[in-house]
Amino acid sequence: MKLRYDGPAPGWKQGLPLGNGRLGAVVYGDGASETWCITELTYWSGKSEPAVTASQGKSDIDAMRELFYAGNYVEGEEMASRLLQAEKRNFGTNLSLCDVRLSFAGGDQGESMTRELNLEEAVYRAVSTSTRTSTSKNMAVDDSSLIRETIASHPNNVIASHVRREGITVGGVAFTLRLEGRTDRFDARASGDDMLVFESQATETMHSDGTCGVKSRGAVHVVAAGGSVTLQDAAIVVDGADEAWIYFAVETDYRREDEAWEQEAASRVKQAAEQGYSQVREAHIADFKQLYGRVEADFGDSGASALPIDERVRLLRGGGDDPQLFTLFFQYGRYLMIAGSRHDSPLPMHLQGIWNDGEANRMAWSCDYHLDVNSEMNYYGAEAANLAECHLPLMRYIERLAEAGRETARSYYGCEGWTAHVFSNAWGFTEPGWHYSWGLNVTGGLWIANQLREHYEYGRSESFLRESAYPVLKESALFFLDYMTIHPKYGWLVTGPSNSPENSFYVGGSRDRSYTLSMGPTMDQSLVRDLFAFCLEASEQLGVDEPLRERLRQAIELLPPLQIGKSGQLQEWLEDYGEAQPDHRHLSHLYALYPGGQITPHGTPELSEAARRTLTMRMRDEGLEDVEFTLALFAASFARLHDGDRAYDQLSYLIAELCFDNLLTYSKAGIAGAETNIFVADGNFGAAAAVTEMLLQSHAGEIHLLPALPFQWHTGRITGLRARGNAEVDIEWQGGELITATIHSHAQLETVVRYGEGIVPITLAAGESCRLERSAFAAEEQLR
Repeated sequence: MKLRYDGPAPGWKQGLPLGNGRLGAVVYGDGASETWCITELTYWSGKSEPAVTASQGKSDIDAMRELFYAGNYVEGEEMASRLLQAEKRNFGTNLSLCDVRLSFAGGDQGESMTRELNLEEAVYRAVSTSTRTSTSKNMAVDDSSLIRETIASHPNNVIASHVRREGITVGGVAFTLRLEGRTDRFDARASGDDMLVFESQATETMHSDGTCGVKSRGAVHVVAAGGSVTLQDAAIVVDGADEAWIYFAVETDYRREDEAWEQEAASRVKQAAEQGYSQVREAHIADFKQLYGRVEADFGDSGASALPIDERVRLLRGGGDDPQLFTLFFQYGRYLMIAGSRHDSPLPMHLQGIWNDGEANRMAWSCDYHLDVNSEMNYYGAEAANLAECHLPLMRYIERLAEAGRETARSYYGCEGWTAHVFSNAWGFTEPGWHYSWGLNVTGGLWIANQLREHYEYGRSESFLRESAYPVLKESALFFLDYMTIHPKYGWLVTGPSNSPENSFYVGGSRDRSYTLSMGPTMDQSLVRDLFAFCLEASEQLGVDEPLRERLRQAIELLPPLQIGKSGQLQEWLEDYGEAQPDHRHLSHLYALYPGGQITPHGTPELSEAARRTLTMRMRDEGLEDVEFTLALFAASFARLHDGDRAYDQLSYLIAELCFDNLLTYSKAGIAGAETNIFVADGNFGAAAAVTEMLLQSHAGEIHLLPALPFQWHTGRITGLRARGNAEVDIEWQGGELITATIHSHAQLETVVRYGEGIVPITLAAGESCRLERSAFAAEEQLR
């Protein structure tokens, strides 16, 4: 489980990511230099601002709805543009903080080099071999290797590095360290003989006015054995050392009201240095393994695993067989989850996780929270991949979002409860986006809040249900009960005006103009149905809000059914409109298939075929947008349809065609206004989630083993996957057939286990396990 490369990394897209849940670094370089591109999760431009709208609430919404009911989409959208669009103002973005630049004496760009990221230990290592003589007055080099090892420690909250040279016993290490700010307001200066301190502010002018943003203070401390460490022209210079250690830390004033944060980074690097690198490293690995080591996977090895990663990807692109590369990609997703989101992270991961190449921030894109799939996808696999603690920052963020969304619900719609739309930021932005065509996604907040339900269903913590999930989702339900209206034609309870992210449609036979707003898009109705059903069940379980239950029961009866269109597809809207963009990247109306559970092959076969038809129709068009999150959705959706080979094809294409050399996924230039290929983390996380769906599903009231096993993974094993109901599952298979599965229950569990057409009922107390072999399911199939 290593990302290994032969040769240097000339830039960010070849660099390898480290993170401790708050600090991130992408490390790249060659024999002569190394760069750490540093990011910090709370380093946001912008600020919190009150909601501003011209809407008069329900009266304006009712007038707008009458236009849509009458088929007057032109005036309906014009009215929405006047009343239901927020201005961007100081929305902000997460910014790159700075670059730590190391220049090594005696190194050369052309010398041989190997680089690797050990996923099992979260350790970066680079080895460059030189046969030249150094110009440093204190050292002579002839055939030696410079070794750099770097970690992002969560226990110590520092980035730490060890630099040494093999082949020389004395004085073999010499380098210069400088800091380069990524924002205009960045100032670095010397502190003592071995430390640089800096202060900065996250300001920019694309997403805010250039005056507001989080402030930071940080420090870099260097310790050497032998030789000298000096400060020269705001740079740390190490010369003639036997080995050296570097410690980096930063703190910000985000959500801080005291002044103690200003000195914390400098104190932290000194403490880490006093503790010593070996102890910092040991604590880091133990802390990381406690999470990473829960899941072990092996999908088989074709022999390609001995090759460097870039060569393996080229072979896969040419049709090669490398099942272990998929294992690596799955575990890489889990690695990035641990690196990017810890139980104590102050914010959840944004569009680029916690890393940032700077590309999105210089254009209309932004490193923010996209609530119409991208932020959710970052965490789709958290529970099943046995990283529930990594999900917690999102839980806290949703609670704050719900608080901010009360004012939006009141001012825009005149409704109780809370709502949020398509984008959000570090400050809890909940208004519609600044164009109705994509910004008026009224269920964006509900979509992200559904992760609370996921966290509860996997862990079954009643305290979490009572104190977090139910209160937040109940207030969302109150909003929709107040906001939704009866459709005069159908008698259904519908949302609207709202869009189906971020698609458009034609009305009637005319192709002169497409529209984005309508009443009751399928996406909205699927989310609301899950919301009402969850709140009804939770209310009964907790013994609260009995009057609300009857309102929910009545509302559920009035919700529109999922519908099949004239082409056999799952309808995206309440009406069977013509698709203006049949190759669109978003698949939001398939939420009921994935990640929802309303469509299942065994429970709703006709709807399942309609969902399959929708997927194949999207794939058929030559203009299909190549987007990382779409490929992950295709893979997970085919897995839900029990089509492992199709799911495999999507993952294969994602790895081979939509990953940089460092296996970070990207969105292609030209899509959604992107000016270049842009790293977007959701492809990595979505792919890991899709792998779990291929091997284990638990959304349909059962634990389903190997529901979508592809031919290429015919023999393998996986341990530690998590199922709903607070259970862990170990699976082993050979020749495409189950050998054995073991269910470990951490709570009272009564369910059925499915393999193929066979089902076996099980009842386990907390702490109990059961082992099931293939023969148990074969016997059940014969009985059926």
